[in-house]
Amino acid sequence: MLRQHDHYWGRANSMSDAETPKLNGGESRESAKVKMAVGAIGIVFGDIGTSPLYAFRETFVGPHPLALDNLHILGVVSLIFWSMTLVVSIQYVTILMRADNKGQGGSLALVALISSRIGKSRYGWLAVLLGVFATALFYGDSMITPAISVLSAVEGLTVVEHSLEPLVIPIALVLLVCLFLLQKRGTAKVGALFAPVMIVYFTVIAFLGIIQIFNTPEILIALNPWFAIQFFISDKFLAFLALGSVVLAVTGSEALYSDMGHFGRGPMRLSWFGFVMPCLLLNYFGQGAMIMGMDDATAAEAIRNPFFILAPEMWRLPLVLLATVATFIASQAVISGAFSITHQAIQLGFIPRLSIRHTSDEHHGQIYIPMVNWALMVAVIVLVLTFGNSSNLASAYGIAVTGAMLIDTCLLAVLVTAIWRWKLWMAIPVVLIFFVVDGAYFAANLTKVPDGGWFPLLVGAVAFTLLTTWARGRKVMRDRMSEVELPLDIFAKSARSSAQRVPGTAIFMSAATQGVPSALLHNIKHNKVLHERVVVLTVNVAEEPYVDPGRRIEVTDLGQGFYRVVLNYGFMEETDIPAALEQTDLRDGPFDMMQTSFFLSRQTLLSAKSPGMAIWRERLFSWMLRNAATPMDFFRLPTNRVVELGSQLEI
Repeated sequence: MLRQHDHYWGRANSMSDAETPKLNGGESRESAKVKMAVGAIGIVFGDIGTSPLYAFRETFVGPHPLALDNLHILGVVSLIFWSMTLVVSIQYVTILMRADNKGQGGSLALVALISSRIGKSRYGWLAVLLGVFATALFYGDSMITPAISVLSAVEGLTVVEHSLEPLVIPIALVLLVCLFLLQKRGTAKVGALFAPVMIVYFTVIAFLGIIQIFNTPEILIALNPWFAIQFFISDKFLAFLALGSVVLAVTGSEALYSDMGHFGRGPMRLSWFGFVMPCLLLNYFGQGAMIMGMDDATAAEAIRNPFFILAPEMWRLPLVLLATVATFIASQAVISGAFSITHQAIQLGFIPRLSIRHTSDEHHGQIYIPMVNWALMVAVIVLVLTFGNSSNLASAYGIAVTGAMLIDTCLLAVLVTAIWRWKLWMAIPVVLIFFVVDGAYFAANLTKVPDGGWFPLLVGAVAFTLLTTWARGRKVMRDRMSEVELPLDIFAKSARSSAQRVPGTAIFMSAATQGVPSALLHNIKHNKVLHERVVVLTVNVAEEPYVDPGRRIEVTDLGQGFYRVVLNYGFMEETDIPAALEQTDLRDGPFDMMQTSFFLSRQTLLSAKSPGMAIWRERLFSWMLRNAATPMDFFRLPTNRVVELGSQLEI
């Protein structure tokens, strides 16, 4: 899953392994590393941490049920252990976490890193396309994760009292609606409780697993991969289909890579290997041990919800409440990840500008995007009402995750061969293993398409169409505008004596770093005036997460009061133009916002005789352009200092 959780902690908490030994006024590096590892437990591991609620169960009661005998129990537990080892521990935590874009991880950061190195080569466009498709798949996953997580936790009430079954869906819907309503208020205060709650949750599920392992220690032989192999030798195609449920145990693995920039590679690895992975494995082995130790009739009843049956009867209600809070936290992380990845996609030019609100003055990464929030809420409610229970949702879950994992493997292949320059004898076996594993999981999940897997694929296809249409439309529009562009230096020389100069500063926003923006041309054509100081301003987003403050501002003095200013930002940064201009001092003095006017161009698109893209995509792009958020909000421009000038453009 593609997750960039820019929430709760902010960039200040990013820490590379090479930082200085003393931090925070003498705090040791190891102490800071442990503190950040604890913070990561509360933010990063909610998705993969709540998988035990349904992953083991679904392999036995899902669309392709297995017999409750030792062969299948040991085979499934062995598959879960080795999947977690190969996919999460080796592929993501050990290898991909080495692939950071100035400390940032995740598919978009990886694509930006790759395209910056090989973007102009024959296959550079393919890496970008794969990253965009992984981003599109994430939106499907971000709709299913809150629905299946919260629903599976609330279903634990039926273990406590079977008569509560009619209340499961209403309670889950109330919790989910409250979750989405909470977003606009920000989650800084609530987020401080996330780490303690998740630590308690992981400790409890590990303890419950240990009890069952002591009762049935034979389950530990599942550590031997032979039992997974034996499962395939015995059942063949049925074992292959079981992979579609086993993979639910590693959903959320991409989040570990995505959040690397906020917690650092070292703290992430410490929290995974030192705490989270052992707790999860103890619980999975405990569920297997419990079912192995039961008679056939009891096991058939317990497998319907083994996670909650692990607890003694008197502790099941507290466990339901704890699991519900944990799934609430996991869902919060997914929603925040959707906000963050949308913000990055906007910055990289794949999504139109959307209204973005900042919910914290301290943590700049903590954002709220109303349109994304309400779209997710409606989708989640529809999913819960349509599928009805977590088992049905599990049929839709996984295909987006495995698709993203397979894409990450493709990008890893490019990374190790084209950028890291591994020897082929070393690169081929590593990449081949991950292709086989991730490819098998993806293929197994394709069998879920008729049972609900079509939903994330449909969402992914729609999102991919929107993302690529916007990127293509912007390129076509810029190409059309560049065809009639007049060089700014020539315009400055010809305009200085042909128009009346008036006091103040006029800033004309321009998407291109060359040529005269249409707003400037229309202003002099219709108003026949020029301000004493004319600034053509371009915001440039680099293919790196953060730009050095020393490179933020580039100023070119064209003489006669004309300037070209370029503001450089990374794709993880927020574009605050007034704040940047306060740090800019031109030759004739600093900016005074009360004496400055911002001029924006608003284009109305017309169909050309030879359109730059298909007519339906052209109309879709026009609709997206009309509904994009105003630059005033996105760039934080003072609303009472903005003038918009319209023009028509053929594409």
